Amino acid sequence: MVRSDFIMEIRGYMINPREKRLRALWRVVLWFFVAAFGAIVFAGTLSQLVNPASFGPGLRATYVAVRQIAVYAGLTAIAVGVGYLLDRRHLSDYGLGFDRQWWRDAAFGLGLGIGLPTLFLLGQLATGLLTVTGLLVTGPSDTFAFGPLGAVERLALLGLFFIVQASAEEIVVRGYLLTNAAEGLAGTLGKWRAVVVTTVATGVLFGVLHAANPSSSLLSVANITLYGVLLGGCYVLTGRLGIACGFHVAWNFTLGLYGFPVSGLRTGAALVGTRATGSAVLTGGSFGPEGGLIALVGLLLGTLALAWWVGREYGDVAVREAIAIPTLRYAIRENHER
Repeated sequence: MVRSDFIMEIRGYMINPREKRLRALWRVVLWFFVAAFGAIVFAGTLSQLVNPASFGPGLRATYVAVRQIAVYAGLTAIAVGVGYLLDRRHLSDYGLGFDRQWWRDAAFGLGLGIGLPTLFLLGQLATGLLTVTGLLVTGPSDTFAFGPLGAVERLALLGLFFIVQASAEEIVVRGYLLTNAAEGLAGTLGKWRAVVVTTVATGVLFGVLHAANPSSSLLSVANITLYGVLLGGCYVLTGRLGIACGFHVAWNFTLGLYGFPVSGLRTGAALVGTRATGSAVLTGGSFGPEGGLIALVGLLLGTLALAWWVGREYGDVAVREAIAIPTLRYAIRENHER
């Protein structure tokens, strides 16, 4: 009897008897290992499908870049698929409802992600903190081995890459981790506090993940943490990932389009080549605007714009507590638990 009670107690810590699934912590742990294993197998398989050694330099560079983009897309699909099976949620519960409002939000996010870097460009040019070095320029890249590809081809590949890469980060960090963490903490903190705490926590995680990037600093980590909180706000104020995905994609691509490093990484192509001439503390220097005080201006404007949009589209600016309440793919039969 004692042994049976002990087993039942341990089981209760790991499995939610009402929902008949693993509790949030154990789902995330299992998700991480299964998704990581699937990612390794997928990436290894994809790398063996075609040998690009016989391709010409341009085709080989294009193929390798497309393969890398496909790996990102595949990893995202694996992560979502494993989470979908473990969590037993509807996809909309990860902010992926893809209804009309989702696409309206995404369009707003794209506009915001284009607008803020454009203000950085114009503001720094007007104050002499930046100079233009050319149009459709190419250079060293930390993203891909572009080889002989020209600026237009590079920008096309970068656009596709950022669509996949930035969306993947939002789906995994905000859609999956934030949602599960909020659900797991809701019983202890309450739904509202759980959502707020996990929004801040995933913002900190976002900043830490960029700490190893070239030319990073305490200021760049702090700035990216705050932008991570803003991206989390895009999700928790709407219950959809539309704004966050659109904003993140457009932000990364537009920074590169104007010749800015993207979180310290050189993209290798720009529509407008630029060089920072002002103080690195202000401009971010070789890390890009995210590493300077100018990023705080964008953060303030982005926050105000987000509040305006949410109030306009959703009627109020409030944390959606429903993020901490799972919408499962099956009905929970209360009478069977009584």
